[in-house]
Amino acid sequence: MNFDYDLFIIGAGPGGLAAAERAATYGVRIAIAEQDRVGGTCVVHGCIPEKLMNYAASFSQALQNADEYGWGKVSHHFDWSRFMAAKTKNIDHLCQVHTQHLQEAGVKLIDGQASFLNAHTVKIGHQQFTAKKILIAVGGKAIKPENIPGIESAITTREMLELKNSPEHLAIIGSNHIAVKSAGIMNALVPKVTLILPEEQILPGCDQDLQTAVHEGMSQEGIQILCQTRVEKIETVLTGLKLWLSSDNPTQLIVNTVVWIGDRVPNLERLDLEKAGVKVEHGAIAVNDDNRTTQPNIFAIGDCTSRPHWTPVAIASGRAFADTEFGQIPHRVSYENIPYVVASRPEAATIGLTETQARRKFGDSVHCYLKKFQPLFNLMGESKQETLLKIVIDSNSDRIIGVHMVGNYAAEIIQMIAPAIKAGVTKKHFDLSIGIHPSIGEEFFTIR
Repeated sequence: MNFDYDLFIIGAGPGGLAAAERAATYGVRIAIAEQDRVGGTCVVHGCIPEKLMNYAASFSQALQNADEYGWGKVSHHFDWSRFMAAKTKNIDHLCQVHTQHLQEAGVKLIDGQASFLNAHTVKIGHQQFTAKKILIAVGGKAIKPENIPGIESAITTREMLELKNSPEHLAIIGSNHIAVKSAGIMNALVPKVTLILPEEQILPGCDQDLQTAVHEGMSQEGIQILCQTRVEKIETVLTGLKLWLSSDNPTQLIVNTVVWIGDRVPNLERLDLEKAGVKVEHGAIAVNDDNRTTQPNIFAIGDCTSRPHWTPVAIASGRAFADTEFGQIPHRVSYENIPYVVASRPEAATIGLTETQARRKFGDSVHCYLKKFQPLFNLMGESKQETLLKIVIDSNSDRIIGVHMVGNYAAEIIQMIAPAIKAGVTKKHFDLSIGIHPSIGEEFFTIR
């Protein structure tokens, strides 16, 4: 059978773009469909605008300490509209860059929502396209619960990153890393932020010492954190939005804007996967170790599967798929020991097992090294935020099985530890290493 394309990709987010650009190097005829903008959620509605906003927020701490460092008093006024205009302009530029890369690679870009007609045919509008192989890379989406009266008044992070005006009081409902980092970022840009969560502690699933350090740091920054609290109803009133809260002490809270941040779910609506024989399990596309679905010629990567929902995972999976299927270079992605960051204020990053997970797996052989200290920057500055470093080891082998950090540059430091963790680094290796002085990272080599 003659096909229109060797490969048809549904979704031009990080995973789809990585797969397209890598497959193009093997001389493959490729088309990619995108119903939104090239770059996907990460570039347009997620990671990149969040990071730009985090950069904007970081100036707050720098300006706070400018006087002590000889710069005198500096204005703390933040122009929300000016920043949003600049952010939009630069996101537009990134979308254009990704589009240009596709064009240079000879990839056909098709605008619109794709759905399956059969295992080799997709429909976009009134057009139909056939392909020998099809890759689904449609990502995930934020959802809001349906059982809370007035929830339609709440927005998701997508709308939060596009607010035209700065809210006076922002309430964020959620406990995961997205909720926590959003609260930390927005607290530096708007007058007041309240974080509301039903759990006993923020960042469930993270190491307990990391949870505590981030919680204390956020509280020091002025963020109101309401744990073990549920929003029962959201009511529109003359002064804003009234939240009816259920906790040990039921109360009400009036804010300007409410952001609901829960777990994201695969974005599978309108794909008509059943027409292609693609199986869905627990709301996600079922795939094997080679990203193949239950239909042999159809593959899926990224947040539409049950794999870890991180942009670098989607990129790595996209490249592995292209290498394996078109480059004759079999390649499988390891999903163990993936570092990740909570870009909150304070920043936190982690890799490997938490202390609880380690004790569950290795028992009494687990030993932890913990260090808290004031970074050198605070010697002259007003900030009193402590840095936390934690190493979890299996004392039977001396291998480091988890590393956790709260403080400036946590993301950059932890991700550079990742290769060492994968290579089996031991505590003795750390003890024998010499760091760069003065730096925060060198403290990892001095923990005893």
